[in-house]
Amino acid sequence: MNHDTFLNLRHIRKEFGGFTALQDINLDIRKGEFVCFLGPSGCGKTTLLRIIAGLEVQTAGEVHQGGRDISRLPPAMRDYGIVFQSYALFPNLSVADNVAYGLVNRKTPKADIKKRVSELVKLVGLPGSESKYPSQLSGGQQQRIALARALATSPGLLLLDEPLSALDALERVRLRQEIRALQQKLGVTTIMVTHDQEEALSVADRIVVMNDGAIEQVGTPMEIYREPASPFVADFVGKVNVLPAHVSGGELRFGALRLPCDGGDRDVKVYLRPEDVLARPIADGDAHVFDATIEKIEFLGSFCHVHVASPAFNSHKLTVYLSLNFLSEQSLQIGSTLKLKLLPERIKVF
Repeated sequence: MNHDTFLNLRHIRKEFGGFTALQDINLDIRKGEFVCFLGPSGCGKTTLLRIIAGLEVQTAGEVHQGGRDISRLPPAMRDYGIVFQSYALFPNLSVADNVAYGLVNRKTPKADIKKRVSELVKLVGLPGSESKYPSQLSGGQQQRIALARALATSPGLLLLDEPLSALDALERVRLRQEIRALQQKLGVTTIMVTHDQEEALSVADRIVVMNDGAIEQVGTPMEIYREPASPFVADFVGKVNVLPAHVSGGELRFGALRLPCDGGDRDVKVYLRPEDVLARPIADGDAHVFDATIEKIEFLGSFCHVHVASPAFNSHKLTVYLSLNFLSEQSLQIGSTLKLKLLPERIKVF
């Protein structure tokens, strides 16, 4: 175990009746790190978070936090703050009393509580709202207060269970940036569960991609996106084109294209991100260039998903990202033909 490991999970297994929700989870989280558990619904990410919190008890395995074995400790004896998806504020208590809840339980002196509450409410960007009640706040404001409450006791670990999924899109983006800035300012080790890949990519130091109760890959957002370890990760994080191909005689053949590739005679799938197919003035003699016809343009603001077909790929469809400016400069529309270039070093073969 690395000396700067703050949270250490060893061989965590969880069964509900005959169903295995988690199988042999091993993970080290460093002090001050922001880690996202990312995966589809039912992959086990919330169960794992609840085991760390002591709200579920693992069937097997150990949890160590700050060098202490907390595997069997009740939640109250563990050192963390938690924020749920549903705000979970006490509706009958004012903002100040909600934030102070953990401090009152710890018999903190009244004057200290008052000072700490006002400090936290300011920290989450809602100064002066101490006397309000949750029903007077928007969803985003309630979630900020839930965050203040979770941080009140200065926990060593902050657990966030899909904290943004009940908010509207704009509020979600704003709040995730605030949570990240706050986390960096306080240096608190944080784990956030999310099924939203964009959220994970934008805030995490490292992402733990989960599927079917197991960890598929752990890495920085860039590693997860650029170097997916499995077809599942490539498919789940970001958009990707998947094309059938064949490897033989040291080359990869898909459609009319030939690229060097190790390995024996086998059928494979090629994974290619839309942004790794380039459309731009292409020099004569450039390699890996092909003609394609635009079949559909999906407008997404400043750029578009452009669906193209090419004889080079036996008419398999490909999605590429093109900027709105490029489309209008080149006066491209449905039915137009354009030259595209592949970046072979960006192609993933599984």
